[in-house]
Amino acid sequence: MLSPVDSLAPEWLVVPDDSNDLAPAVWPASVARDSDGTLEIAGIRATTLAQTFGTPLLVIDEDEVRSRARAFRLAFDAAAADNGTTAQVYYAGKAFLCTTVARWVVDEGLRVDVCTGGELEVALAAGVAPAAIGFHGNNKSMRELERAVEVGVGSIIVDSAIEIERLAAITARVHATQRVFVRVISGVHAETHSFLATAHEDQKFGFPLADAETAVARIREIPGLEFAGLHCHIGSQIFGVAGFRESASRVLELHAALLEGGPVPQLNLGGGFGIAYTRVDDPTPIETLAGEIVAAVAEGCAARGIEVPALAFEPGRAIIGTAGITLYEVGTTKDVQLGSGAVRRYISVDGGMSDNARPALYGAQFSARLASRAGIGAPQLSRVVGKHCESGDIVVDHEYLPADLAPGDLLAVPATGAYCAPLASNYNHVPRPPVVAVRDGRTQVIVRGETIADVLARDAGIDPASVTDSAR
Repeated sequence: MLSPVDSLAPEWLVVPDDSNDLAPAVWPASVARDSDGTLEIAGIRATTLAQTFGTPLLVIDEDEVRSRARAFRLAFDAAAADNGTTAQVYYAGKAFLCTTVARWVVDEGLRVDVCTGGELEVALAAGVAPAAIGFHGNNKSMRELERAVEVGVGSIIVDSAIEIERLAAITARVHATQRVFVRVISGVHAETHSFLATAHEDQKFGFPLADAETAVARIREIPGLEFAGLHCHIGSQIFGVAGFRESASRVLELHAALLEGGPVPQLNLGGGFGIAYTRVDDPTPIETLAGEIVAAVAEGCAARGIEVPALAFEPGRAIIGTAGITLYEVGTTKDVQLGSGAVRRYISVDGGMSDNARPALYGAQFSARLASRAGIGAPQLSRVVGKHCESGDIVVDHEYLPADLAPGDLLAVPATGAYCAPLASNYNHVPRPPVVAVRDGRTQVIVRGETIADVLARDAGIDPASVTDSAR
């Protein structure tokens, strides 16, 4: 029979035998506890990181990013070779992009996709070859499209008939030829939050399958546009391959029909592969994803009597998500009586929805562990919350943490490498935290943190000279 406290926990949350344990799938391979129980990342103690750079702090394990990028490339290369074709893997800039990370993934043989002019400029500043960049987005401006054509990006994924005409005008004016993909909606519903599913019909991305042939026909009429193939993305944080198999089957019907009017060189099936945020999450192994998805494409092509096209994939958060850990300092703790003997323990930390908006946006679940020492108290059901003036400012909704956790302790929240820093804000005028890369006992600031002075600098009514040292 559940205790009153445990009755507050969701069914999936298991009481750990040891509230200091580290579920392997959730943490980077380099994470461990040292002899006194302090969390180490790539050989660096969490306490040292916090003392050096402050908290909140996003720590990115470079080797974890590189190894996962390499694993995806090798897995899809092998699967493609087994089925008589080739594959390209794109790193999703929207997951987390800075020049350093862009260089890492390119070093490991990946391309980079971007979805705004800002992301494009970061990739270019990192030295990414324009030909290795794909440009997404449902509302690219004329200025963004002009810049993409000017620098010679490898492909632009068109999302509307208006965008096709914009590119027609741009390429005619500058006498350029631009490769384009047509993004299509396969109608396959990903098993994910509705805001993350990007292949259901009622949404802003892409062309319905029924309209795609008309879009491709128009592209083929335009001298400055080269039709490179189809693109489809069914969502994000997806486990398993069933959705990809069904989506591929539907898109291949269109692919085969388009071959009657000319070549369809490549098929980009997107990605959005899931990672473990909690110990109960069970991500599909990389080799399984690659092998089964590519085999499904090959089978579909064989059934239709067509050649297997060149393929492309976008793993998304699966490359960098697990590599990130956010460190917070505990400020206060309190127990809230909820009746029937149930007590919810609230642990407030010095960050929150300004550095991780995903729980508030999607109800995303995260894990947490005491990082500055080993806890000695029994596991206690806790909710980790931020410092913002919002009841929905939750960092970790449900977690068992040591009962002796106290103000001044450090908490580590894993799997924050993707969609945390990019979604960060200055809500309540809180500065955004730095991002520090770690590798082999060394640290490198890859995104500078803000100060209150930085935040105030945008207020046109404040004289910068009047900002006090305490605000800097």
